[in-house]
Amino acid sequence: MSQVSSETVHASSVAVDGVAVLIEGRSGSGKSDLALRLIDRGGLLVSDDYTLCQRKDGGIVASAPATIAGQIEVRGVGIVSMEHAQQVTVALIVTIVDTPERMPEPVSSRLIAGVPLPVVTLAALEPSAPIKVEIALKRALAAG
Repeated sequence: MSQVSSETVHASSVAVDGVAVLIEGRSGSGKSDLALRLIDRGGLLVSDDYTLCQRKDGGIVASAPATIAGQIEVRGVGIVSMEHAQQVTVALIVTIVDTPERMPEPVSSRLIAGVPLPVVTLAALEPSAPIKVEIALKRALAAG
């Protein structure tokens, strides 16, 4: 039986092409906004603002805490219910920053529940941010 451990991270998460992207950043940095734009491009909400990350079979699986499952805060509108996914394997962490490096070093990684995951830094509110997430995700999946 594989060892299971978990942690709750301050991050929104969206399933894109069947794998989850964790979107982390300070409050008000645009996590939910970027999540909404990924959902508008065909993604599926996993969790908003806090994500339960559980180590399973050598990977990390993301789910929403029961208290917020299927809900996302839409700034200026309020809490909105929407379709969501549970138990989605995490493939990428996006860290929101105000000014990302123009030519960053190769993708770094960070441990979540003891599992290294690739990390990219992006400005969430740039119009191209959702496309950049999708490109970074494809690169992360190709790197394996």
